[in-house]
Amino acid sequence: MSFQLLATDKDSNARAGLLQTAHGEIQTPIFMPVGTAGTVKAVHFRELERDVKAQIILGNTYHLYLRPGLNVLEAAGGLHKFIGWDHPILTDSGGYQVYSLSEIRKIKEEGAEFRSHIDGSKHFFSPEYVMDIQRTIGADIIMAFDECTPYPCDYDYAKKSMAMTHRWLDRCVTRFQETQPKYGYEQALFPIVQGSVYADLRKQSAEYIASKGMTGNAIGGLSVGEPDEEMYGMTDLCCSILPKDKPRYLMGVGTPANILESIALGIDMFDCVMPTRNARNGMLFTTQGIINIKNEKWKSDFSPIDANSECELMRTHTKAYLRHLMHSGEMLAAQLATLNNLSFYLWLVGQAREQILAGTYKSWKDKMVKQVMTRL
Repeated sequence: MSFQLLATDKDSNARAGLLQTAHGEIQTPIFMPVGTAGTVKAVHFRELERDVKAQIILGNTYHLYLRPGLNVLEAAGGLHKFIGWDHPILTDSGGYQVYSLSEIRKIKEEGAEFRSHIDGSKHFFSPEYVMDIQRTIGADIIMAFDECTPYPCDYDYAKKSMAMTHRWLDRCVTRFQETQPKYGYEQALFPIVQGSVYADLRKQSAEYIASKGMTGNAIGGLSVGEPDEEMYGMTDLCCSILPKDKPRYLMGVGTPANILESIALGIDMFDCVMPTRNARNGMLFTTQGIINIKNEKWKSDFSPIDANSECELMRTHTKAYLRHLMHSGEMLAAQLATLNNLSFYLWLVGQAREQILAGTYKSWKDKMVKQVMTRL
């Protein structure tokens, strides 16, 4: 795996790069659709390729470990073959999911003990086991096991949690380096910066993560309820420390505005469930702004869902038709809405890349943030 930095915007820290993996190249900045259990909800892989133009998707260690299980994935030859996706995949380590199971999990130095949300069965994730699981899943990019702190979080807890995340990282790196990929292609391990919203902790963590010399680096523990200004402040601080010649991944972010502002700070990779989850509830992100397609105002609006979309279906079907599908409870509603939102997100980062290469990102971003966040 390699990363080539192609350009930096003249008025911001926005970067355009090229990340090469065994399953293809990724043009950054990039948004990665979330395919938690081996599927991006409501979208076929053919549509992900053709209409969304996705270059990489996410899987999740916690969910895939529970179902379909490691035996099935290994017998299939890894996640790529199991789901029929011959492009890059990144797997989250499951740390965030364990964090979200606050009532049914116990975190200690050895790792995290938790109960399955499916059947209540007991399981234990150590940093070493999480590396083994991700070797079996076979993603191109795998994440270190970390503890994601909540917001708000007191300083002492954040400091202890960060230190444990660093110790877990050491164990992840050791296990990663003493094992081999299972399916004949390289995997890359990304460590994760933690430290809540405390600048001194974020600085310590970013320096520690950078010292590991991994192929890429991630920033976690943000977009968990803190104000945007704090998220941007911590992101900016981390980007000032993390190596410039390696990709930077801001986990779980976010709105179109969050993405555009974070690109300006130097972030290369994003993921978030917002475009898919909100689509199923009728919220559409478009090139002109945000639409609640369930509203009465769209009942007789026969204009395209998004006339400027790069997805042909969004230029073909009307707002009135999609509203009708939503109110009728038709499955096609979730499909079209999800296609719209994902194709918009990929269009947005693609446009950002073009502006960076042209050296005009900052002025374009300032205008675009207002446009895409306008409620229509």
